[in-house]
Amino acid sequence: MTQPLTNATDDITLSIVLPAKNESQAVGGTVEKLRALYPDAEILVVNDGSTDDTGSISEAAGATVIWQPYSMGNGAAIKAGARHATGKVIVFMDADGQHDPADIPRLLERLEQGFDMVVGARGNDSQASVGRGVANRFYNRLASWMVGQRIQDLTSGFRAVKADKFREFLHLLPNGFSYPTTTTMAFFRAGYPVAYEPIVAAKRIGKSHIRLFRDGIRFLLIIFKIGTLYSPLKLFLPIAFAHFLLGFGYYLYTFTVDHRLSSITIFLWSASVTIFLIGLVSEQITQLMYKK
Repeated sequence: MTQPLTNATDDITLSIVLPAKNESQAVGGTVEKLRALYPDAEILVVNDGSTDDTGSISEAAGATVIWQPYSMGNGAAIKAGARHATGKVIVFMDADGQHDPADIPRLLERLEQGFDMVVGARGNDSQASVGRGVANRFYNRLASWMVGQRIQDLTSGFRAVKADKFREFLHLLPNGFSYPTTTTMAFFRAGYPVAYEPIVAAKRIGKSHIRLFRDGIRFLLIIFKIGTLYSPLKLFLPIAFAHFLLGFGYYLYTFTVDHRLSSITIFLWSASVTIFLIGLVSEQITQLMYKK
């Protein structure tokens, strides 16, 4: 269903944004496939400080290239593409050959059913490695608990969005690789409907920019960011309650053995109150973040 989103007028209604850093091996073929499928669409390649021929190859294949003066990160490239895009609908996808342009019509069809964002959800056989597959499943379960909805793929970079809705959250998006996580949580937090469409992600062409050890701490921080971005109290309240229970349990022990109130108990109870109050303040800050 490509026709409803393009027409013969000069108004561009579909933009396709591809962040790219040193993707000269794959970006040309990806752009050519996109141009064949959507000849009237606006195809933007954000050249994130590449040191190879990514930019010139993209232009030769028929894309408009946004040149970043130096590498600013995947999220920064996404934001640059969103600011330059003129379409009412934006499709974000990788330039490394993992995402199949032939899947775009299915995402757009779901978008026309009333959703504000449709995410291409990868199956277990589409994960880059066993470790990343396990990590993604953990992220999905944590995020699903936070939002009360099933999230099938929190970190997928292949998604179609309503441009005006997406731009509401540009100030929240990080410059690194966690923009899909932030976008997903922001849409759920704002009450915008999100759908998932199954896709098969191919093995990327070229070398991945993600390093397991270097990025391990960053992905761990994403977990906490998920909680504080969506509903801080859902994260802080269980931690505060756990401190209270530990303090109460230690109080029962010390009272039974020594008939006294331990300073450790006082510390745990004080920490419980402090954590709860931090969560309460964070909840108010979150409300302000999502206020238009």
